[in-house]
Amino acid sequence: LPTCASSSVIMAEVDQTEKAFQKQDCVFAGAKGKKVRYTRTVGLGFKTPKAAVEGGYIDKKCPFTGNVNIRGRILKGVVVSTKMTRTVVIRRDYLRFVRKYRRFEKRHSTLSAHCSPAFRVKEGDVVTVGQCRPLSKTVRFNVLKVESATESGAAQAKKTFRVF
Repeated sequence: LPTCASSSVIMAEVDQTEKAFQKQDCVFAGAKGKKVRYTRTVGLGFKTPKAAVEGGYIDKKCPFTGNVNIRGRILKGVVVSTKMTRTVVIRRDYLRFVRKYRRFEKRHSTLSAHCSPAFRVKEGDVVTVGQCRPLSKTVRFNVLKVESATESGAAQAKKTFRVF
């Protein structure tokens, strides 16, 4: 469970959109008049988004407001799909050397990452993800930063080869 001592607490209104009552583990929800919110920094030079600090969402898998630690690899990729709820599919392009022909071949891999409601992500955006504990069968990464794509180049950026 997250520790309350190293967190910042801010007054916030909570959105209830699920069937079950949503609350943060570290915050007492029964306090009268005073609404508080648990947020923290993930470290590694990533800033906590303003929407996470001032927002009213509840997400236990969010690295800024939930119970998830970022450790291991930090990767960059292009968002290919945003069709799942709070999950994005990221395409990572790389080059592989073929010794026989002394040339490089283009390859890609995809991975699923949890996307906090603090971020507004569209297809074609470049995102930075950090490794965390397994959040589901296929999700082991969390979105930490979003660099938005231009409106005109977003559609073609989905399948174009980009090495980061």
